[in-house]
Amino acid sequence: MRLIMKLLLAVGVILAAESRASAFVQIDVDLTSQTMHVRSGSGETYVWPISSGRRGYATPRGVFRPRALYLMVHSAKYGNAPMPHSIFFYGQYAIHGTDAVGHLGRPASHGCIRLAPGNAAVLFAMVQSQGAQVRIVGTAGGGELANAHRARRFESATAYVPVYRANTLDEWARNPFGR
Repeated sequence: MRLIMKLLLAVGVILAAESRASAFVQIDVDLTSQTMHVRSGSGETYVWPISSGRRGYATPRGVFRPRALYLMVHSAKYGNAPMPHSIFFYGQYAIHGTDAVGHLGRPASHGCIRLAPGNAAVLFAMVQSQGAQVRIVGTAGGGELANAHRARRFESATAYVPVYRANTLDEWARNPFGR
């Protein structure tokens, strides 16, 4: 009986892993046309206008994987500007929502890729559940950072995220509810 249960569990894990692998989001950003094409492994497709880096603030080009996802961060470098539904893909560069929707369709950011808030929320949910690959091609006029993988530049942080630290067992024992 135990052997049968183990076999069923193994088959379930394998099937779950295969279905997870087939559901994958491909994000193609064209800096020349200022558009993002999104294809999900589950069949959804979208084409959205974006704003990439304006002159002097190039958006990196290349192929990336999301490194971190945050529902909300604020730009420490640019006046505490909100960056909802942030998908960080290279250093301090992210795909995120913006309230400056009137600028979508042309370069306007400091290097990040901006989306309408609703589109950013949809993309965030898809990437969170399915994983993604981000491919950025074209030029937006600035072109200073032609290939991010070759031109490794490190700048001060453009955003800050609250850092949460788990309590040690001793700290928890003294104050289990953190009050």
